[in-house]
Amino acid sequence: MPFAASSDHSFFSKSKFTAPGSSTVVTTRLVAVPRAAPPRAGAPVIKVSAQPAASSPKPSRDFEVLKRKNNEVLQRAPAKKRRVNPEVSILGGARDSPPRTRSLRAASKSSASSRQTSIAPSPLCNELRSSPSTRATSVASSVPPSIPARECWITEEGYPGLGFLSSESVVQDLMKGYKAYFNNPDDPSDRSFDPHPTDYPFTYLEYPNTGASERFILLAPKDKDHYNPIMCLESSLHTIIEYYLTPAQRTLFGTLPSKDLADEELEESDCPSLHSYAPSPPTSIPSPDSDSSSSSSSSQSSQFSHFTDSSINSASSLSSISALSCYAKQRTPSGPSTVDYLRLFQRAVHKHDGPLFLKVMGAINALLCILKYPPIPMDPFLPAPPNALHAAVKPWTHLDPDVVQRIIEETYQRAVGPHVHRLTRYAPFSSAVYGELLPPFASDIFRQTGLREGMLFIDLGAGVGNVVLQAALETGCRAYGIELAPDPACIGRSQLEQFQMRCKMWGVRPGEVELEEGDMLLSAKVDKLVKEADVVLVNNKVFDHKLNEALRQKFLDLKEGAVVVSLTCLMGSVRATARNTISRERSSSPALKERNLDDIGEIFTVTSRPYYAGSVSWGNGGGDYFLQRMNREDYARRRQQLETARSGRSMRSRR
Repeated sequence: MPFAASSDHSFFSKSKFTAPGSSTVVTTRLVAVPRAAPPRAGAPVIKVSAQPAASSPKPSRDFEVLKRKNNEVLQRAPAKKRRVNPEVSILGGARDSPPRTRSLRAASKSSASSRQTSIAPSPLCNELRSSPSTRATSVASSVPPSIPARECWITEEGYPGLGFLSSESVVQDLMKGYKAYFNNPDDPSDRSFDPHPTDYPFTYLEYPNTGASERFILLAPKDKDHYNPIMCLESSLHTIIEYYLTPAQRTLFGTLPSKDLADEELEESDCPSLHSYAPSPPTSIPSPDSDSSSSSSSSQSSQFSHFTDSSINSASSLSSISALSCYAKQRTPSGPSTVDYLRLFQRAVHKHDGPLFLKVMGAINALLCILKYPPIPMDPFLPAPPNALHAAVKPWTHLDPDVVQRIIEETYQRAVGPHVHRLTRYAPFSSAVYGELLPPFASDIFRQTGLREGMLFIDLGAGVGNVVLQAALETGCRAYGIELAPDPACIGRSQLEQFQMRCKMWGVRPGEVELEEGDMLLSAKVDKLVKEADVVLVNNKVFDHKLNEALRQKFLDLKEGAVVVSLTCLMGSVRATARNTISRERSSSPALKERNLDDIGEIFTVTSRPYYAGSVSWGNGGGDYFLQRMNREDYARRRQQLETARSGRSMRSRR
């Protein structure tokens, strides 16, 4: 069964992403160099000084002949590998010092802008381009390329529109699988927080873009591995506050925990009891002019008066904020009393306090609305102030991985999670077995291939389209996926619709996405796009030999520098493995022979990289995946070497 993108807030069991270890193996090659290359900038230079030798008698003619013959033998000798002791750094560093790697940013910037003619500026491409293929195994650089800048902001508003799948609609359809989470500590007989077909407890959350909000039913799943709307709400709120607010705006909401809001341990001193500030808990929301809340609400209002002078005039905003004024606390001796709403949020979740949770969410949404909908100036000629949350995206040059993962998770939980049972309808032990690559694994693939805006990404066997959507959102590239099985293809189309709505709600711009239902071997669209593709992903872990061979033939149309990513090596037999973040570079068959002269795999250069536990949905173990770059130039060079060797042997035989 496939697992969700994130374990804690999904339909599926918890994924554990093991942090990869770090170790280094260094292997060098000894090759004959006819001409010394100019030293690379910044490289260490070894200076050798020659001492004048003592005069010696002139060597005899026989000695000169013998010396010339020895030199000819040495030049014909094959290059040998030499193992370097890893305890001694070749750069003179200590054994425990971290390995030094060459920066790839300069190489990335120097590549041409045309996608049709350039090689992707990735660690793979730069490492393989730097040296010809040999039988030696070399360690590829682990320095990731710099993230290229792109436009992330959209101008349209965030109304989801018709067909929007909200958290509320998902839980409504599965109400029998949910139970009460909150209660009323002041009234044990209060049943308003219990499950009910129509009269259920709920709240809502304001999203960054204008007109975007979502309702959440405040119930917990009976199965802890199923979708949890309360945890989904707190994850989205945490992401909004951390990435869409300035530090000054963030102080209005209180202390942002280092982890998710409901996960961090809460001390009673951080959220003092209501009874220490008031004789009895309020039974109704105070009015804006209530004397009991005037001092604390005015001090809280003073924090954001510098950027919204008249925003708090709204009676509804004042009511929501003033309802919690009795929790105000003086953080510094000379500072005003303020309410830490995020700490109160934690308190309500940990104490299962339903009334407090509703009041806290009312105050948080009121503050978000103040930022999203500032008052219109009295002067009709002045422009309306912008939505501060949406405007925060405008200077972004790339999307933070946490924002990407939150959008992907929200989309998956609503569009795919309720229908996951349909993804298990396949013939066992066949090429149609369903499996997913989880977001951290997909992100590593994007980094290693240098995928970016302006490129074309193709997923052959895309399933429900998870990796296609993530590629478009994370890198801004154009993304295409094709899936043969009807059920995953249908769910994928629904997920694409929800994905586009979610991106509008968050105010971000993904790349162009297209999902197709059909056979990857027969699709005319695939035949056309393969010629333009920069990165092609094939999750061929369970593909049979016949299907893999058919894909090899199709990849002959790839352009120079295009990369094929697969979980089973398609181009040549690669016996070595990659572990501990070491990437090994090699050609599928480095030395051309008569028997492999016309092998398809010879025009690809193969690099293997490790993936770790929690990277895929079908198991907890790790493995290797393979990056196979189209390298016709290297093939032409090696073929020329073979032809030269042929002619040399022919001339010697005629002698």
